[in-house]
Amino acid sequence: MICLILAAGYATRLYPLTENFPKPLLKVGEKTILDHLTDDINSGGRVKEFVVVSNHKYAHHFEQWANSKPYKITVVDDGTSTNDTRLGAVNDIRFAIDKLSLDDDMLIIAGDNVLDFSLNRFVEYSEKKNASCVMKYYEKDDNRLKKCGVLELGDEDLILNMEEKPENPKSNWCCPPFYIYKKEDIERISEAINEGCGVDAPGSLVSWMCKKSNVYAFEMPGSRYDIGNLESYEKVQKEYKGITK
Repeated sequence: MICLILAAGYATRLYPLTENFPKPLLKVGEKTILDHLTDDINSGGRVKEFVVVSNHKYAHHFEQWANSKPYKITVVDDGTSTNDTRLGAVNDIRFAIDKLSLDDDMLIIAGDNVLDFSLNRFVEYSEKKNASCVMKYYEKDDNRLKKCGVLELGDEDLILNMEEKPENPKSNWCCPPFYIYKKEDIERISEAINEGCGVDAPGSLVSWMCKKSNVYAFEMPGSRYDIGNLESYEKVQKEYKGITK
């Protein structure tokens, strides 16, 4: 399995911290956000390579970080330099696949989230299902639901539909940016884009994929700290206690 990390955003809501520095390399405690994620995933022994998709502005920061790690990390520069010219998450996934000729099952994650549980539990779930999988968590706040990808679920957590930022949410199950795609499913990403799949939010690919293949939802076994602005960054600095395996 390959772990693809989406890190090509510009984090404008975190300026001035991220004006010339990438959000995933900000520190939470003694480690960067990416250290927390990749050290945990690497400990599971299932990922043979990490791929970080960056924009051109921050690529050299990620390359310097990658060189400090004891496991294989490849940094891919998508060539964009401003927030207005970004490719979008789904296009970045396809760009990395094409650039590196990736041909394997993939764990795809956002590089700006901190978790208090191990992602290896998610990987184990996907192995048992032998299918593409996403995460889910219960959200009771309607206003928050309208800003998320919302899942409709069938038996055994099979995804029937997913809608990004729905005006009228059809369930309380949200999908955070952590996905596992079987090789045969992720190979269809160009088909998805050609058929009009949205390219900005990574969950748009789930919306398309669940209508073409079986995709299941694993209930998130802990908390996720989504670092979107200075207030949320200060919150995780105060509250984060580490990963519970």
